[in-house]
Amino acid sequence: MTSFLLVLLVSTSLSVLQISFAQDVPTTLVPAIITFGDSVVDVGNNNYLPTLFRADYPPYGRDFANHKPTGRFCNGKLATDITAETLGFTKYPPAYLSPEASGKNLLIGANFASAASGYDDKAALLNHAIPLYQQVEYYKEYKSKLIKIAGSKKSDTIIKGAIYLLSAGSSDFVQNYYVNPLLNKVYTPDQYGSYLIENFSTFIKQIYEVGARKIGVTSLPPTGCLPAARTLFGFHEKGCVARLNSDAQQFNKKLNSAASKLQKQYSGLKIVVFDIFTPLYELIQSPEKSGFSEATKGCCGTGTVETTSLLCNSKSVGTCSNATQYVFWDSVHPSEAANEILASSSAPKGTCRWLSPFGGSAVRTALNYNYHRAAGRILCRRLKYATGYCKWQSGLVATIH
Repeated sequence: MTSFLLVLLVSTSLSVLQISFAQDVPTTLVPAIITFGDSVVDVGNNNYLPTLFRADYPPYGRDFANHKPTGRFCNGKLATDITAETLGFTKYPPAYLSPEASGKNLLIGANFASAASGYDDKAALLNHAIPLYQQVEYYKEYKSKLIKIAGSKKSDTIIKGAIYLLSAGSSDFVQNYYVNPLLNKVYTPDQYGSYLIENFSTFIKQIYEVGARKIGVTSLPPTGCLPAARTLFGFHEKGCVARLNSDAQQFNKKLNSAASKLQKQYSGLKIVVFDIFTPLYELIQSPEKSGFSEATKGCCGTGTVETTSLLCNSKSVGTCSNATQYVFWDSVHPSEAANEILASSSAPKGTCRWLSPFGGSAVRTALNYNYHRAAGRILCRRLKYATGYCKWQSGLVATIH
């Protein structure tokens, strides 16, 4: 009964918000979203590359729209998809290499991310992924297309008002440094991290020079808690691999310091570092608090080593039937359910820092409104274990069936 009343209370409150804000809420809080990085944010660019790092086959995407794989390394939505919804978008910016990246679809932005890419361009090239420098070149090409579609004045408004998201670093460490003796026998994790930070700073300078002003970059997650890392590097260690998490925390300190320095150096630049480490670590340590039952392995196959077509595929034995109970979808990437929590814990607060000087109270009200919608989805997901099937109707009202 208590759970039902909580859902009813949230439903009533959100209904009131819908009536109160319907006339004041802008369609989207920013004109476009531009995304760079790795598999955490790749929405299908690798589908068009000769690489093993692809997710355009089942069971990837089984809980996404139409239950079809899109190239996202997840059972459903990525954290950036959920962030886009929070910002008011009803469609997601397309993968730049896809046929959908044309015409008016480009008005809301584009996604240049590529699985197995990162701050280390050499590793990206070895993996046949799109290195960051090439992602920047594609972005320049995108700007030229945008001018032809929207005209110089409107395209300039879109470029200046867009938010730019970057996710990188995890592949550099987990899929490159820790498994490559040519690196880990020569450089310490701290030295390699400094090298990656230099490349991060170069990347920020490059996209600043071509128009980026509001940039969000994710920190490293607790890499030692990834199921694959536990399997490959944990040996007899119980729980997460402590040394990997320590390396990630040291890198994150460098990242925050570099971002602060860059923001002071370049006029009009605003950088927000999204702390992914803390909310994901807390989720892994206490999954039951958020309605999860498994945080040590992924849903796909055995969940201990599976990722990409090599092991996570339609023939994988042991794939779970309900991914909402799992923090991880495969042995590296979070499930949609976990992405909901990561997005809600990071993006709204950070985005406020970008938007408050630009949109005034109306934009902040709209952002809070959409944030509460996301919070309602998470509450709905948490309560369904106690109350039965909880459905999010019309993206707003939670009801019990």
